[in-house]
Amino acid sequence: MGRSRHVGWVAAGLVLGAGACYCIYKLMRGQRQGDRGLRLHPSRSAEDLTDGSYDDILNVDQLQKLLYLLESTDDPIIIERALVTLGNNAAFSANQVIIRELGGIPIIGSKINNPNHSIKEKALNALNNLSVNVENQVKIKVYINQVCKDVLSGPLDSAVQLAGLRLLTNMTVTNDHQHMLHNYITDLFHVLLTGNGSTKVQVLKLLVNLSENPAMAEGLLGAQVDSSFLSLYDGHVAKEILLRVLTLFQNINNCCKKEGCSAMQPTFPKGSLFFLLYGEECAQKMRALVDHHDADVKEKAGQ
Repeated sequence: MGRSRHVGWVAAGLVLGAGACYCIYKLMRGQRQGDRGLRLHPSRSAEDLTDGSYDDILNVDQLQKLLYLLESTDDPIIIERALVTLGNNAAFSANQVIIRELGGIPIIGSKINNPNHSIKEKALNALNNLSVNVENQVKIKVYINQVCKDVLSGPLDSAVQLAGLRLLTNMTVTNDHQHMLHNYITDLFHVLLTGNGSTKVQVLKLLVNLSENPAMAEGLLGAQVDSSFLSLYDGHVAKEILLRVLTLFQNINNCCKKEGCSAMQPTFPKGSLFFLLYGEECAQKMRALVDHHDADVKEKAGQ
C-alpha cells in the first residue's frame, strides 16, 4: 500500500480507532471490487474504539468517510462513537456548513428514531450543535415534531429529554420555527412542573424564547397550567429558576401591552396561564419578591 493511502487510513484511525478504520477499509475495498451489496461487518476490535481525542477537527474527506460509515453500519457502538465525533466537530462553524453540504443532517437526523436511547441522545446532541447555523435550521426543522413528542413522552429528566429540550431551545432562538411548538405548550408546562431542577431550567429557557415573540403570546396565555406553577415565584426557589420565570412573566406582559391581551380575556379558559399570571396570588408573590435578598431577583421583580 502506497504512502498516501497509508496516511489516509492513519487519519481515519485517529477518529474511529483500529476497529472503525478496519470497517472503512472493508467498505472502500468492497466498493472498488464492485460489490455494492456489501454490508459492514465490524471486527471485534470495533468494540474497543480509540481512546484518542474526539475533539480533533476533521477535514472534509474524513467527515465524508465518517458520514458514510454512519449511514452504512448497524453496529450500535460504531454509530454512537461516530455521532459523538460528528457532534463535537459540529461545534465548529466551518464544519456546520461542511456537514450540511455533505448531506449529513438527514443522516444524523435519522438516528433520533433509533430505539437505543444513548444513540438517540448523541444524535440530538449533534443536531443541537448543527442548529447553531441558521441555514442548518431549515433542514433540521423537519425533526421538530418528532423531538417534541420524544421530549414529552420519554422518561422524565432523562438525558434524551434534556438533549431534545436543548435542541428545541436552539431552534426557537429566532421566531422562524416557533409556531411549530404551538400545540405542545401545555405539555411543556407539565414537564416544567414535574421535572427536576435541570429540566425546569431547560424548559424555562425554551418558554422564555417563545415569550419574546408577540405572535406566541396568545398560545402561551391560553395554555392549561396547574396552579402549582405559581410556586415557582416563591422567594426560596433557586435563583436560576426564579429569574427565568420572572423573565417569562415580563416578556408576556410586554407582549400583552403590544397585542392588547386584556381585550382577549374572555377567550382564555379558566385554568389557563392568563388567570394565573394576572390573578391576585401572583400579584402578591411579585410584591414580595421586590424585597428579595438577591439584587438580581429584586431588580427583575420590580420591572
